[in-house]
Amino acid sequence: MSIRLRLDKPWRPLTAEEIARLPGQLGVYQIADASGAVLHIGQAGARAPFGLRSELQRELAERGAGHQFRVEVNQQYRTRWFELLMVHKADHGSLPPDNAKNPPALGRLSPN
Repeated sequence: MSIRLRLDKPWRPLTAEEIARLPGQLGVYQIADASGAVLHIGQAGARAPFGLRSELQRELAERGAGHQFRVEVNQQYRTRWFELLMVHKADHGSLPPDNAKNPPALGRLSPN
C-alpha cells in the first residue's frame, strides 16, 4: 500500500458552473494556469463560510477566466496544505508563485 502525497485529480475549469458543483466542505485546492502549471495551493478552513466553494468563488473573482482547479475534501486541511506545499517544493525546487509571496514556515519532505 502506498501513500498518495500528490494531489493528482483531474483539472477542472475555474468557472462559476464548476464551482457551484463543489461541496461546502473543508479541504485543500490547487489553482493552475491553462497549461497546468500550479500557481497557488490553498486551503478552505473553518473561516470559509461555504468551505471549498467559497474559496474558489473568491479565486475566480480575483483571477478571472482561463484558470483550472482541483480539490480534495479533507478535515485535516491545514496539515494537508503544508504537505502539498512541501511536496511541490521537493518536486519543483520552489513553492508555487502565489504561495512564495508569503510563505509559511515549512519542514522538508522527500517524497521520492
